[in-house]
Amino acid sequence: MNVKLATIASLGLLVVASAVGAQKFQPCSSCHQDLAKAFAQNPHALVAGDLENDSTCVSCHGEGKAHAQSGDASQIQVPRGQEGQGVCLSCHGKDEGLWQGAPGAHIRGGVACASCHRIHDAQDQPLLQVSSRTLCSPCHRREVSEFRKPFAHKLDRGGMECVSCHNPHGGKGKDSLKETRTGESVCVSCHVDKRGPFVFEHGTLTDSCLSCHQPHGSNNPKQLIRARVDQLCLECHTGVGNPGAGSQPPSLHDLRSPRYQNCTTCHVAIHGSASSPMFLR
Repeated sequence: MNVKLATIASLGLLVVASAVGAQKFQPCSSCHQDLAKAFAQNPHALVAGDLENDSTCVSCHGEGKAHAQSGDASQIQVPRGQEGQGVCLSCHGKDEGLWQGAPGAHIRGGVACASCHRIHDAQDQPLLQVSSRTLCSPCHRREVSEFRKPFAHKLDRGGMECVSCHNPHGGKGKDSLKETRTGESVCVSCHVDKRGPFVFEHGTLTDSCLSCHQPHGSNNPKQLIRARVDQLCLECHTGVGNPGAGSQPPSLHDLRSPRYQNCTTCHVAIHGSASSPMFLR
């Protein structure tokens, strides 16, 4: 019974909030009836009374008296591009937790908020035009093609979206990657067994999982950036110096022999080990 009462009360609050929201946007709704009806269910309308500046139509569109009197569309402000971005960020600033670190490539590149978000009639947060997978693909065609490789993360098969790993408003590095709450790579959110800490750390893990793995898709079953694991290992473990990898031991095997061309047959704990400095167990 308590659950039913709570549900009824919640629905009642939603109806009241919607009605209040619709009233707040008079007199605009007298002409823009369909828009006002849809907007009454929008999170922007439902929380308008909670905002510090009591958001209404004029908060984004400016004074509309001349527009209302003449019906001239040019007499109303329609924020677009950088201007529109500025309007949105006046409420949705960095303190809202929209991005981690510096603003990302989308913001720096002047991508308008309305390119991805429906401002008026989307009811669900985060007010996307379409699903994130469909939304990202027109611009990020190369990345989409990588998911068609033989071994890839299951983007088209449920359980994962682009925003599972990327923060479209800004994140770590040029790829705007998310991080865990403790500042770790987003990869360990799922691959918890690779998190560590380990007594013996593989040096590449202190840099990035992307040093060895292609996260979108690869021709390698482990989604490595090279077709074979020995090709990858030899980028660091050679007899010559590798300034980018620091001091790494060279391979001690005759790599011409097929038996030594799958490094992880023996070095099974390649991400890190609690007992073997050579990652043998």
